[in-house]
Amino acid sequence: MLCEVMALRGGNCIIKMPNGNQFFVDVLSDCGKLKAGDMVFVEQKNLSVVRKANIARRFSVEKFVIVEKPNVEWKDIGGLEEQVREIREIVELPLNKPELFEQVGIQPPKGVLLHGPPGTGKTLLAKAVAMATNSTFIEVVGSELVQKFIGEGAKLVKEIFHLAREKAPSIIFIDELDALAARRVDVGTSGEREVQRTFMQLLAEIDGFKSLGNVKVIGCTNRKDILDPAIMRPGRLERHIYFSLPAKAARKEIFGIHAKHMSLGAVDFEQVISTTENFTGADIRSVCTEAGYFAIREDRTAVETRDFMSAIAKLKSKEETESTEYVAMFG
Repeated sequence: MLCEVMALRGGNCIIKMPNGNQFFVDVLSDCGKLKAGDMVFVEQKNLSVVRKANIARRFSVEKFVIVEKPNVEWKDIGGLEEQVREIREIVELPLNKPELFEQVGIQPPKGVLLHGPPGTGKTLLAKAVAMATNSTFIEVVGSELVQKFIGEGAKLVKEIFHLAREKAPSIIFIDELDALAARRVDVGTSGEREVQRTFMQLLAEIDGFKSLGNVKVIGCTNRKDILDPAIMRPGRLERHIYFSLPAKAARKEIFGIHAKHMSLGAVDFEQVISTTENFTGADIRSVCTEAGYFAIREDRTAVETRDFMSAIAKLKSKEETESTEYVAMFG
């Protein structure tokens, strides 16, 4: 079993198990010189340290997160004028003009919570503000963090923030935040304890003694209602931006963005837009792509109204089928 050395006491040491428990154990004489932070192999029965593991204590964290310099510009985003204004005030302004906050004598928010239905542009907005500030964009998926790294989640969170400070200015984007920061209940299984340890480490990193400096945290969720209040209190993700389904004017703007490079024939956009009520920005992008396929299937190079209408009908039919299957499976 692989464990971490926490402290040394003569011929003994304190080790930390993968589940977070710590024990005071013996060290065999032929282990060589150990120090705090070393990884060691221990006997399964009595946990005595048998030898040092020749691996680095620190994660190669970039293997577990997406690190990029996004190329999404503000002009690539449609129908989100209010959301764009808010995130530029919260994230872009403090990173690009920190002297303004020093002169006024206030601390800018450490992070922001983006919430609303899926497909409404939350990730796109986060990438756009990263590009506008020339920041490194570090994307973490909350559900993968707690499912794949049992026993290591808290350590990975620590290393993610360390990486963000090294690459500052940077933005840590935590998608599916509700998987990691759901309202705490009585701790039961080892998996629930691991999620809580990881969540507590996240709070500690945001609050921590080390200033975040030019690091901003953006959380993203479809379920704000189940988040723990601790993550949303002042000093953490205190500013919240809601993303609703786009209204007709917003849908028209989104269509304009996704169709601007398409070869268009006679298209009645008023008819097309009026049939996309309750569509998200992601749905509209899919409609444009599918409309292009309908034209290609008929060996045409110009997309027409009928292609868009066929694409909308196909998308609606697919959603209805998936909804029926879900009800049949789960009731």
